[in-house]
Amino acid sequence: MLYAIFAALAMALLALDQWFKHWITVNLPLGETMDFLPGFMQLRTVHNYGAAWSSFSGMRWLLLGVTGCIVLAVLFVLIRRIVRHPVGLCACFLILSGGLGNIIDRARLGYVVDMFDFQFMNYPVFNVADICVVCGCILGAVYYIFLYEKYDKKGKNDGDPDAPTE
Repeated sequence: MLYAIFAALAMALLALDQWFKHWITVNLPLGETMDFLPGFMQLRTVHNYGAAWSSFSGMRWLLLGVTGCIVLAVLFVLIRRIVRHPVGLCACFLILSGGLGNIIDRARLGYVVDMFDFQFMNYPVFNVADICVVCGCILGAVYYIFLYEKYDKKGKNDGDPDAPTE
């Protein structure tokens, strides 16, 4: 049941990411800005040919390959049910959704459409898929540090927190 809930959430976030990228491309010319949350964040259409902070700019196929491998690794973890705790599952599905959102852009357009721009600090422009990946990674770290050992580690009660310890 959790898989279905998190899969639906991931698909909804992927759809939101793709819709928002389309909307920003149609309604805001490249490089232009629009108020979103005045004093906090504005919308700015940016074509990112690289990864975070435009690193690896122009290396489309490398970025597609690396992101594709990460998405496949997360799928493997989900299919094999290596992660069973809700926090870990949420992390995996968020990473999957964000990774696929940026893969779709990079494969279809050759770049990723970014639009959220903080006004109060110098930070790279980002998109909904990036938010999913970052939140998924943070949740994944929380899961691994605080929950993995107790709930999902193989050989240690096979993930049963109520089983007696040896």
